[in-house]
Amino acid sequence: MTENVSAPGSSTPATTMPAWLQHSYGGPEVVVSDQLPVPTPGATDLLVRVRACGIHAGDVRLMRGDPYLVRLAFGIRRPRARTRGMDVAGTVVAVGPGVTGFRIDDEVVAEIGVGGGLAEYAIMPAARAVARPADVSAQLAAALPVSGGTAVQALDAAHVASGSRVLVIGAAGGVGTFTVQLAAQRGAEVWALAGERALDLVADLGAGHAFDYTRVQPGSPELPAGSFDAVIDIAGTAPLTELQGLLRDGGTVVLVSGAGGKILGPMGRMLKAVFLSRRRRRIRPLAAAAKTEILTQLVELTAQSSIRPVIEQTYPFDAARDALAHVDAGHAVGKVVVTVE
Repeated sequence: MTENVSAPGSSTPATTMPAWLQHSYGGPEVVVSDQLPVPTPGATDLLVRVRACGIHAGDVRLMRGDPYLVRLAFGIRRPRARTRGMDVAGTVVAVGPGVTGFRIDDEVVAEIGVGGGLAEYAIMPAARAVARPADVSAQLAAALPVSGGTAVQALDAAHVASGSRVLVIGAAGGVGTFTVQLAAQRGAEVWALAGERALDLVADLGAGHAFDYTRVQPGSPELPAGSFDAVIDIAGTAPLTELQGLLRDGGTVVLVSGAGGKILGPMGRMLKAVFLSRRRRRIRPLAAAAKTEILTQLVELTAQSSIRPVIEQTYPFDAARDALAHVDAGHAVGKVVVTVE
């Protein structure tokens, strides 16, 4: 049996909560503030009072239902999960009867699923939860799961290690800022493409060579052909053959994202990559997944100050729609986080 949740400053169990939700696909204007019932945790779930929620491109894609292919999984006419927000740091207020290892008042962080974080309370699968130490703030923790986890899996897919030469394309975003830091921490030589205003930042994060992507692209003389062990493509706009031409023998291009049409989105580019991939110069599309062992590592690295989540802007809960609009505009440097205090 789960325990009752009390409203802040009250001994009366809370039955409803404020939340941001959408009844249709579209831009930030379709997201509205409303009241919802406080959810009940299942047998293997935690109910957490949300302290902070990280926002990223995946939230915006689900908000817009873009590309249309995602609607087959998440709702044809409208999203089945109406509340956005996948990356949640919060305080456990109730536990399901099958949960072990977590107790009420524990501080935790997780990628909770397809949404639910832009609310006062959220359901967090216990299997995805990681303890948050006191020296890692809720805001920093909420910036870690999807973006940090994607960066680790991209570097692993490219076998990046000490001495590797790595090019990160789209280095200024949430995934990119983690990729630069984690590659440098592994002892790699990091090259980066980013917007002009972020060049000093990515250099400070560990990029030995940083270029303005409006002037330098794959195929430019500044990026020597056949000289990289790994190319991590987060921007997703460069021709695949140009990316492949940057590789040394045995090198790997990892496609984290990609441009595409309204129907298939990046899937067309990903499928093309399979046909272009060669044994000595591979192109690997990445399908990142939530992995607690990776999130645990990221939390530890943050606590040790070995990495630092770059948070461009923090929004209060009542401005959560503005946070979605900022990410939707496509020019965020690092992460955007909503605090729920």
